[in-house]
Amino acid sequence: MRRATLVAHRDHPSPWVELERAAWAQLRSSTPLTLSAHELERLQGVTEQISLDEVAEIYLPLSRLLNLYVAATQQLHEATETFLRSRTAKVPFVIGVAGSVAVGKSTTSRLLQALLSRWPDHPEVALVTTDGFLLPNAELERRGLMDRKGFPESFDTAALVRFVAAVKAGEQEVAAPVYSHLAYDVLPDEQVIVRQPDVLIVEGINVLQTGTAPDERRTFVSDFFDFSIYVDALESDIEQWYVERFHRLRSTAFQDPRSYFRRYGDLDDEEAETVARDIWARINGVNLRQNVLPTRSRADLILHKAADHSVQQVHLRKL
Repeated sequence: MRRATLVAHRDHPSPWVELERAAWAQLRSSTPLTLSAHELERLQGVTEQISLDEVAEIYLPLSRLLNLYVAATQQLHEATETFLRSRTAKVPFVIGVAGSVAVGKSTTSRLLQALLSRWPDHPEVALVTTDGFLLPNAELERRGLMDRKGFPESFDTAALVRFVAAVKAGEQEVAAPVYSHLAYDVLPDEQVIVRQPDVLIVEGINVLQTGTAPDERRTFVSDFFDFSIYVDALESDIEQWYVERFHRLRSTAFQDPRSYFRRYGDLDDEEAETVARDIWARINGVNLRQNVLPTRSRADLILHKAADHSVQQVHLRKL
């Protein structure tokens, strides 16, 4: 077996174990592939074509690693209960998944949910996206933030923290708001209920962010994470994926009369290209550079993608 090598500078030791794809893939060990091609098709994103080989070489080793972490954390809770001579509420293992718009973090989260739920020790795996905690469009309009949607100030961060804290505390039922990408808004009358899962995956662009003031003592959603993942790629690749997704949606979701973006459905190829790159330049690219990318170093694991969406490097933080 090829051993993972630690890449580090003598004067500046790296906090990461840096693994090339081949070395990471071998860490799958004997973890079985429990996902079918049909199931994978339902899980992948609009423009991502993830193969079963990608699942086997990247996501199965990751699910094995997370399974080991979950087991160790469960044993730690049992030790605490033994010491306190009490039985506490079921405490879920919480995973944060961060990364830019269009980088593929939603697909990563859905894949992990499917794979982790097949391990016998933690069959109940819940997935919540932070889109539901965006402020409603009416409030964003009132604050002049519609062009800042997705930036930290566009979220009800306090509500997100309360939600994750309640799940982590073992409450029997915790409600989260639901976001519609078709309506491009939070749905006021809909909720998703999380009922004491074994694992909770929280996916969103801002989940690893903290405050900027040095004396700030607020609680952040990442304070409740047991493990965090950052999905990474070159900005030029992410921008291209965003443009490709825009083109794909132009002929699908944007054609729906109920779509907030119906006005883009009739653009020709050149017009669509111009609009998509303008949105990236004004909003998503700025948010990536200013707010999302600076949180990458806070993750426990970084998945670095190549231009074809395949993960070519994995960086795992040393314990």
